[in-house]
Amino acid sequence: MRRRTFIQTLPLAAAASAASMQNEATALGQSSSGSTAALALPKFQPAGAERFVRPDVHAGDRPSGASFSTRSPALGLNGAAGTAHPLATQTAIEMLKRGGSAVDAAVAANAVLGFVEPVSSGLGGDCFAFVWDPKLGKLAGMASSGRSPKALTLATARAHAVNGHLPSDGAVTVSTPGALDGWWTLHQRYGKLKWAELFGPAIYACENGDPTPQIIGYYIKRNMAAFLRAGSGVEETANAVKTYMPGGVAPSEYDVRRNPDLAHTYRMIAEGGRDVFYDGPIAKTIDAYFKRIGGWLSAEDLREHHAEWVEPLVTNYRGVDVYGMPANTQGLATLQMLNIIENFDVRSFGFQSAQALQVQIEAKRLAYEDRARYYADPHFAKIPIEWLNSKDYAKERAKLIRLDRILEPVYPGQAPSHGDTTYFTTADKDGMMVSIIQSNFRGMGSGLVADGLGFMFQDRGQLFSLQEGHPNIYAPGKRPFQTIIPGFAARGGKPWLAFGVMGGDMQPQGQTQIILNRVDYGLDVQAAADSPRWHHEGSSQSMGEDRPGMGPRGELHLEAGVPAETRKFLVDLGWPMGPSDGGFGRYECIEHRVQGADRVYAAGSEMRADAVALAY
Repeated sequence: MRRRTFIQTLPLAAAASAASMQNEATALGQSSSGSTAALALPKFQPAGAERFVRPDVHAGDRPSGASFSTRSPALGLNGAAGTAHPLATQTAIEMLKRGGSAVDAAVAANAVLGFVEPVSSGLGGDCFAFVWDPKLGKLAGMASSGRSPKALTLATARAHAVNGHLPSDGAVTVSTPGALDGWWTLHQRYGKLKWAELFGPAIYACENGDPTPQIIGYYIKRNMAAFLRAGSGVEETANAVKTYMPGGVAPSEYDVRRNPDLAHTYRMIAEGGRDVFYDGPIAKTIDAYFKRIGGWLSAEDLREHHAEWVEPLVTNYRGVDVYGMPANTQGLATLQMLNIIENFDVRSFGFQSAQALQVQIEAKRLAYEDRARYYADPHFAKIPIEWLNSKDYAKERAKLIRLDRILEPVYPGQAPSHGDTTYFTTADKDGMMVSIIQSNFRGMGSGLVADGLGFMFQDRGQLFSLQEGHPNIYAPGKRPFQTIIPGFAARGGKPWLAFGVMGGDMQPQGQTQIILNRVDYGLDVQAAADSPRWHHEGSSQSMGEDRPGMGPRGELHLEAGVPAETRKFLVDLGWPMGPSDGGFGRYECIEHRVQGADRVYAAGSEMRADAVALAY
């Protein structure tokens, strides 16, 4: 049977548009010449796997569905879960089968992820979540973002700056861990199982061990090498080596890892609740550790941390309500991008067409200029959210986009004077859906592990600005700009998608691409993930996310699956191209469907990670 291509699933008009790509491109000024070397960008591979990078070799054929889809969605009537690691997904399903809620499943899965996926998550990071409350028929938002240490002054932070930005590692980047209080806050409102029961699988895994997967092992090696390099700025590394490199050697794929210190920490939390961490023996250990190494995080900072329930932001994109996390996150950027893109008929441009990608990339650049100018902790700065999220503002910004040239220069809008991350999702038999994201920020975090606790502290403080007058400027007791954002979408007042795309500044870009794949192109929950992605970096910002030395157009990264004619058009248009470097985010999603009298969950997962989605 011949493989069915996705283009055959599009309406005739869209198919014709895609088929006539070359004619359209020529009309817009595309040259007929182009460098083959500049276009041949292999997809990301772990070190040592170069022999498998073959431009003439593609995935096997599927008899049905999109040609690029790796597998079918997982379907079930009673519940579903998708995480970045099989053991975490299995744990979530186990909790659901025990009668737990989707929140119970999410907390238990996150505890497991803190052990099996330390490159993206853990007790040392922050946590945000959306929960569809079936009893109230509405979406609730939970934000647990830690503040900067009160003892760390702006003058001290500036004294540690590198090229005008806070460094990526070390104690100066550490902010108060919010993850555990986020779990506790969610469980207090929506939990069904006992708190202690949620930590059993994680404790067992920490003590008995788990084999190291391919992607996670690759990033553990990279992170530890960075912490241990000369001049890294990490004040103390012996604890990190003991925790993640026992015997002084980073784990390879298949090596069994254990973490008895984290098991002990989880036991204390299971028995004593969140207060053990924020106002008990764990807090005392953390306080003593940072005093010993010359850091600033203190028991007082931990004691004063509390998660908060927040009202989600929302915009309507072609009949679908898409939600964004407010507070100090970049959730608004997804909504801004969608508002701008809605002014273009990207469906008629064609799936993966140059025109469709050009609109998306420019919408990203415009939204991220506003992100750099306005986004900050609303407790410290007044953010013009309603104006930034308005359709009128989006329409004005959309007028700046051209299909035949790159916008230069690109500036933030003028506001009126009045003013590496893990994502996972769960759903239960009652219709509750959880979209949750948790992170230590850049990879494993700051490089610092307190004595005997078995987890690393986040380096989220790197995202503070040091520019005078900027709304995100560093201040003691302030929450830094946050990149981690859960996603959620509803149709007709009913839940539809609990989804997310992990990965720093890629998150709004990835979320936007998922919504377009579902809404504009009709891809299913799995094919929407497997579709080739783009990632643009280099937008203006005061935070140290992008690599230095980028020009005004930044750098565009395309996965190998993007059509050659689309890639060539964008190159000829003048976009500076970077490698396919693995920075395209990692996705999980649960779709809520009504099939007659039944509720059906469809779960999709990420082929770019060690991930799996299950339903039952």
